[in-house]
Amino acid sequence: MFAVIKTGGKQYRVAANDVLTIEKLDVAAGETVQFNEVLMVGVGADAAIGAPFVEGAVVTAEVVDHGRAKKVIAFKKRRRQNSKRTRGHRQHQTTVRITNIAAAGGASA
Repeated sequence: MFAVIKTGGKQYRVAANDVLTIEKLDVAAGETVQFNEVLMVGVGADAAIGAPFVEGAVVTAEVVDHGRAKKVIAFKKRRRQNSKRTRGHRQHQTTVRITNIAAAGGASA
């Protein structure tokens, strides 16, 4: 069984025991978190598609770790002006492990 969840402005296709890196969540490592914004859940032709979310569907995950992404360099240069600027950015991320997917009918995988 798989599900498509929405978190941090992005959508992720997840299954049980998947480990994925998402936008930072304010939850301590080792705790569980529930994703209620489930866009799709099921298997194959029996998948339930929400409009926009599937009612009653919940995806449960365990927070594994917090970290930061690789540095993204923003470099600006103005030619013939002897002017340049370098900025770096590292996005905060949370690594989670999907533990359970519960469909609208209460079935879980």
